[in-house]
Amino acid sequence: MSLSTLPLGYCTNVHPGQTVAEVLQGLQNFTIPARRQLGSRIAAGLWLPATVIGELEQAPELLPSLQQVLREGELVCYSLNAFPFGNFHGTRVKENVYLPDWAHPDRLRYTARCANVLSELMPEGVEGSISTVPLGFKGFPQPVDFIDRCIGQLLELARQLDELHDETGRIIRLAIEPEPCCLLETTPETLAFFDRLYASAEQRSLLDEARRHLGLCYDVCHQAVEFEDIPGTIRQFSQADVRINKVHITCAIHVEAPLENRSAMEALQAYVEPRYLHQTFVRSRSGEIAHRQDLTRELLESPPVEFREAEAWRVHFHVPVHREELGPLQTTRQELKGALAAVAGLDYAPHLEVETYTWGVLPGEEQPSLEQGVVNELAATQGLLQQIGRDQPSAP
Repeated sequence: MSLSTLPLGYCTNVHPGQTVAEVLQGLQNFTIPARRQLGSRIAAGLWLPATVIGELEQAPELLPSLQQVLREGELVCYSLNAFPFGNFHGTRVKENVYLPDWAHPDRLRYTARCANVLSELMPEGVEGSISTVPLGFKGFPQPVDFIDRCIGQLLELARQLDELHDETGRIIRLAIEPEPCCLLETTPETLAFFDRLYASAEQRSLLDEARRHLGLCYDVCHQAVEFEDIPGTIRQFSQADVRINKVHITCAIHVEAPLENRSAMEALQAYVEPRYLHQTFVRSRSGEIAHRQDLTRELLESPPVEFREAEAWRVHFHVPVHREELGPLQTTRQELKGALAAVAGLDYAPHLEVETYTWGVLPGEEQPSLEQGVVNELAATQGLLQQIGRDQPSAP
């Protein structure tokens, strides 16, 4: 029982990167300087959108350039973020980030192509992971056979990943990432889906491939926004034999007793922004959960009664993971600590990756530079992981 000993990952979806040149620029201008300032090795959790994957296929001679920049920058890459298919830094991303969904052939093709690229970037002797969308978005209409179509494509991916393993010796695991307001958002929903997935896999004689290659990306912010018992849900996945292939080290916004906390509610106004979706959940004093799809000025200025009288609000806004407070606002860093302690108790070691993609839309004039912000997050997370490691009971 221990945490991953691989270099801590940092997801590069915080940087624009619609071309190979832009990906290289992000590594050279931010990731490598951050690693040097930190003084220790880190992993680049690369976000390679469909445009970049297509460019690498059309011009394979560009792949050695990416390998060279990683090598010379003393970076490793064992994980990709294949959740955002298109431009994650457009003017308005919002619910479009979930397209194409897992029923669409483009999602399967893109993810399989990402696996081929990752197999060329991974160090020898290391397993790979690729995070992806939680099937689709609940706010979009879906046909009655939508889940079955998703399962069919996921099992086809598992088969292709198994073939890739046979051809290259590289094990790459998909990490499906539950998220608020998506078809997989809560732990019960996700467990039920994996039961259905495995049953279908067994019928198709693909159960071994499904268990080997299909699992979860556990994003701590997402499950905290749902007000879930974080350590408890990690134990539930373990007991159900649903493998967590990657953990996104993330924090959400938390507002305690909003009715009496006017300064916090006023501060929350600054987090209304047009690019990303900020699902907003509340818990009543009796434990009931309500939500709205996005944080809006209308919601803040005229909240419905269940929001106005709630015990607490949580907002899906990835905030710096080293911060306990943001002015009068709190964060879910305590939930993050509990998550990592629970992960340390698993009998395998998921990949660990900091994923604060919102630095470009964080409010406030006193924000550090992106490089310094990333360094602060990584340094604090390394310290937290070391503390959790020391607190783990020694093996008999």
